Amino acid sequence: MGKTRLYKAIYEITRAINSSLQPKKVLSQIAEKVATEMELKGCFIRLLDRSGEILLADASYGLSERYEKKGPVEVSKSRIDQEVLKGAILSIADVRNDDRFQYPEEAAQEGLVSLVVLPLTARGEKVVGVLRVYSAEKRDFSEDELDFLKCVADLSGLALENARMFHALKRASELANDYIYRVDD
Repeated sequence: MGKTRLYKAIYEITRAINSSLQPKKVLSQIAEKVATEMELKGCFIRLLDRSGEILLADASYGLSERYEKKGPVEVSKSRIDQEVLKGAILSIADVRNDDRFQYPEEAAQEGLVSLVVLPLTARGEKVVGVLRVYSAEKRDFSEDELDFLKCVADLSGLALENARMFHALKRASELANDYIYRVDD
């Protein structure tokens, strides 16, 4: 994957982020762009629930519905995600031989071979989820590709934070307007 193509993909992802404050829509566009530009089997974005113990499916592209709905990822059962949620970036050339997977049989049925998992961070430090990319054949990801994925993960975290802040401000404004309306009565 050439640098020009990577830059164009980052530009298009940035445009998608600026086009909407709906996180699900933006993350779906990001997953599609990453998978298609990198010629991958698929991309999955999972976000932590409020407890911080479960990674819930939020957006994906290229994966079967059966795989997408295989179940939540419990952080306590997924050593891969435990490492990534601490800030590590994992690149696994062959997941078929890696015992850190929570759903190894489902991954094998889906035809997944190579994997990269990155943390999604908000405000530069708080991990709010993970970005996973899958290849159907054994693949060693280049440094340029890993840098691209790091950029995408950071942009995804920024998009989530912007959307959350917008919705919090909108809710606060609605509450303030309700209060003013009641006081005026």
